[in-house]
Amino acid sequence: MAAKKKHPVFLLLRLLLLSIISMKVAMAEVVTSPLLRYKNPTLPVEARVNDLLSRMTLAEKIGQMTQIDRSVASPAVLRSCFIGSVLNGGGSNPAEDATPEMWADMIDGFQDSAMATRLGIPVIYGTDAVHGHNNVVGATVFPHNVGLGAARDKDLMRRIGIATALELRATGIPYTFAPCLAVCRDPRWGRCYESYSEDTEVVRSMAEIIIGLQGSPPSGHPRGYPFIAQGGNSVAACAKHFTGDGGTVRGINENNTIASYPELFHVHIKPYLDAVAMGVSTVMVSYSSWNGVKMHANPYLLTRVLKQEIGFQGFLISDWEGVDRITSPPGRDYKTSVLAAIIAGIDMIMVPYDYMRFIGDVTDLVAEGRIPMSRIDDAVSRILRVKFAAGLFEQPRANRTLLNLVGHKDHRELAREAVRKSLVLLKNGKNKPMLPLSRKAPRILVAGTHAHDVGYQCGGWTVSWQGGSGNTTSGTTILDGIKEAVSKRTEVVYEQRPNEAFFRNAKNFSYAIVVVGELPYAETDGDDPNLVLPLGGDKIIEDVCSRIRCLVILISGRPLVMEPYLDSIDALVAAWLPGSEAGRGIADVIFGKYDFQGKLPRTWFRQVDQLPMNVDDANYDPLFPFGFGLRMKVRSRHPSPDGISFSSTAASSSSFFPSY
Repeated sequence: MAAKKKHPVFLLLRLLLLSIISMKVAMAEVVTSPLLRYKNPTLPVEARVNDLLSRMTLAEKIGQMTQIDRSVASPAVLRSCFIGSVLNGGGSNPAEDATPEMWADMIDGFQDSAMATRLGIPVIYGTDAVHGHNNVVGATVFPHNVGLGAARDKDLMRRIGIATALELRATGIPYTFAPCLAVCRDPRWGRCYESYSEDTEVVRSMAEIIIGLQGSPPSGHPRGYPFIAQGGNSVAACAKHFTGDGGTVRGINENNTIASYPELFHVHIKPYLDAVAMGVSTVMVSYSSWNGVKMHANPYLLTRVLKQEIGFQGFLISDWEGVDRITSPPGRDYKTSVLAAIIAGIDMIMVPYDYMRFIGDVTDLVAEGRIPMSRIDDAVSRILRVKFAAGLFEQPRANRTLLNLVGHKDHRELAREAVRKSLVLLKNGKNKPMLPLSRKAPRILVAGTHAHDVGYQCGGWTVSWQGGSGNTTSGTTILDGIKEAVSKRTEVVYEQRPNEAFFRNAKNFSYAIVVVGELPYAETDGDDPNLVLPLGGDKIIEDVCSRIRCLVILISGRPLVMEPYLDSIDALVAAWLPGSEAGRGIADVIFGKYDFQGKLPRTWFRQVDQLPMNVDDANYDPLFPFGFGLRMKVRSRHPSPDGISFSSTAASSSSFFPSY
């Protein structure tokens, strides 16, 4: 039976009393010391960590292990509970359409409260900047990971990381919950677009974004030790979700991954070897289970494998209410779940709301001897290590000289390049190539639900958690990009859903561009056992492509059922979830200024009853194989990406390539 929940006022009073008693001697030491060692930036990080840890009370240590949502992070809470970290969940923001300055003001306020505590320990503020600084209206929104996996360009990944870090730091945020190193093995999973590929080696290569976010560790930097370049332009990264999140049964989010340890290691754990070698600061634990054991309560994988064998020395953070979800229903025996998570090796708990319950339970568990102080000290040391490495004690506030870089034109040009490189050409013509399209065509039709919608082209995790439709942020729609690219003499007719009446009155089109795809989604809301085109996309394809030569551009986070429509389609492009600069980036390629470069990061199935189906499977019969991607053979203006290999040799076999 779960322990009876204590009243929060009682807990707060008890914690305050404990803090006052335990701080009497410590306060005298702080006041009388002329130069506290932990505040001396010239000392080694470990010396500073050890000095600060020696001065901390139990309440201050538990506070450092607590991460709360910004909506409950009042100055009183931050000061009285010694909170170590604040985050914003998806859609949790200072105000509707909050400006970058408003974000900076909010986070500076949190830091002012934290720095006013006895020891002046800054909070580390975290956010899901998973494809740019995507929570902030007006920031640059890059393609989601599945598209970057199609581009397979390590240098591009580094540059995206650098741009994202600058936009984050401008708003006072030193920590992003990215990159996602999941190896998605089933596209029915609602987080598949957060995965770079079904192939482990492609995912490993894309971990290069960590170098862009954090900076490049110097020669001789200790393996596994967090590294964040000094100067206030880099951020702490978070490799997630350790581990097996992309291998769950039937692609069900937060479900069970059934695998032997060798299979788990070679498919899902290997990307973390690269992340740790790059000095990644934090690792987030997966909601999922491995062979029935919740990852949030798995000491073998979290402590023995990740911390001891791989040598990770940063901090492990839970996912949102991840501790609650150890039990079913969530929170059924919260105190026992807290015990299991901390003993398993989790250092910081993303609470995010009921912080008093968490703090009270940890306090009790230490007093009862069930959580040893050595485990508390290890967790807090790791958290402080990252804070010192990030330079937060010296520069806790936003660097407002960077504010003009949020959504900067150079970053948008980088996002445009990423769009170009991520596009995969799946079909080009029936009897002769359709692409590149003529810019000088007299009259063209643009149709489809996704042709003129920034929200749809950005997908989930854009301003809000699930994403939305319409002008959710600044960007260029695909329709706008087409209009900019064609001749001034070309008439561009836009009709979202052309019907019989439309075609009776509208004739003489040179060609049509049909843009359809998925609705935005995130996490469990995106789980889909059917993977068919929503919003009548199939009907739009049928109505347009049966009458006019057509290019279909698919906006989606994963392959969808497309085989029934292929015969009617003249050309087909997978554009994934291309972000705010989709319009110009797509136009650059389809009109021939640049050639297609992308290769499928995942196998394109024929029908869902084939799933899961991944490259090298025994019964591999895809519509398009992993690694497939046609070219127009035009002279491209961008160089080839860094050479990236992948695990399979099968995908390069010509026997897998469709005749069209």
